[in-house]
Amino acid sequence: GGRSSAVTRPARGLRTDYNFVATMDREIRRDPEDRRAHAYTCHLIETGARLSREAWVRSMDASDLASGEVMSLPTTVLGKMTKIRELHAADRIRQIVTSKMLRADHRRFTEIRGLRTSNRTRQQQLIQTLTVMQSLQGQ
Repeated sequence: GGRSSAVTRPARGLRTDYNFVATMDREIRRDPEDRRAHAYTCHLIETGARLSREAWVRSMDASDLASGEVMSLPTTVLGKMTKIRELHAADRIRQIVTSKMLRADHRRFTEIRGLRTSNRTRQQQLIQTLTVMQSLQGQ
């Protein structure tokens, strides 16, 4: 009928391939050593397919896990950034308090130094007054 030669060719080619496979299969079944090798090859192929499926499942599980972790990263990063901002704010407050305390300590130190100087001056004046009083008593 209406089939083109392009459609017909693959069908003939496939029939030829199926005939070849059927012929090889018959040949393998005739020779016991080939039959054992064929069975072993089938076993290897089935084992490889099973291991491949298991590896694929493990890789998909790992991919899902990694994807979940990647999806949670923005939330984790946002939380860490918020914590960092809070720590920076607390640190700024501590720096301000420390600076105020240092200024207050400096003022106290300056005041104490002035009081010591004033005290020495008064002690010297007292000594001079006592010396004058003692000399007046001796007269």
